[in-house]
Amino acid sequence: MSLRTPVKRSQGEPTIGLINVVFLMLIFFLIAGTIAPSPEQGLELVQISDPDQRLPDHALVLGPDGAVRFQGIETDAATYVETLSEPRVARIMPDRNAPAAALVRLSHELRAAGAERVLVMGERALP
Repeated sequence: MSLRTPVKRSQGEPTIGLINVVFLMLIFFLIAGTIAPSPEQGLELVQISDPDQRLPDHALVLGPDGAVRFQGIETDAATYVETLSEPRVARIMPDRNAPAAALVRLSHELRAAGAERVLVMGERALP
């Protein structure tokens, strides 16, 4: 018969579980932090003044002369807002040479006509 008492080993800290949780959080934030994929290298985005460009069907175009067009037809803010579905989100695609005062005036007119939000669309800067 042995008189020795068994040696109690202390419980180790659950480091493997902690490492797994931290790793999963890292992966989650890497994926969640990605808003949009980067464009391909060497891709040059078209400008609004390009005559061959196909504009989105839902965008209101503000030309360099301050003219407002929707699907190629000159229009005004109230007529454009009537074509929007709920929620009424107006999208303006201004030419880079359009006057800033015309863009501000058009956004105010869209809000007054009933647009809940006004978004200005543009090309994304390449890194």
